[in-house]
Amino acid sequence: MQTEFSIRITGTCPVQTPLPPPSSAWVGVSFKRICRGVRLLVWEALVLASGQMAELRDRRRIACHVRQIAMYVCHVALRMPMGGIADACGRDRSTVSHACHLTEDRRDDPLFDAFVACVERMALAAFGRMEEVAYA
Repeated sequence: MQTEFSIRITGTCPVQTPLPPPSSAWVGVSFKRICRGVRLLVWEALVLASGQMAELRDRRRIACHVRQIAMYVCHVALRMPMGGIADACGRDRSTVSHACHLTEDRRDDPLFDAFVACVERMALAAFGRMEEVAYA
């Protein structure tokens, strides 16, 4: 039985300039919808990175890691408040804080860091500047 989270990444997103400062206002989009979208984005990126679906016995553990990464991305990249993320995910604020701390600690691994950075860029592209999309 594995005790640590690991993913096999065969390729990573190219390194780019630092992330642009995200907007803090989402027009007409609820935190719940954004959190759900980021969680699906993380899951799909993980499936692409690993090249295959996880075994059934590992799905619960992997789903927990996906949820933690999604909470982290919502808070760090999209600048959502922890309380808003907690309400949207049906969790306590302390759970979101714990997820952010765990994910930040795991970013010491270069492959995991590249994965999370790629997900952050995708989340910013999808949700980072919603007010510009709404008025375009």
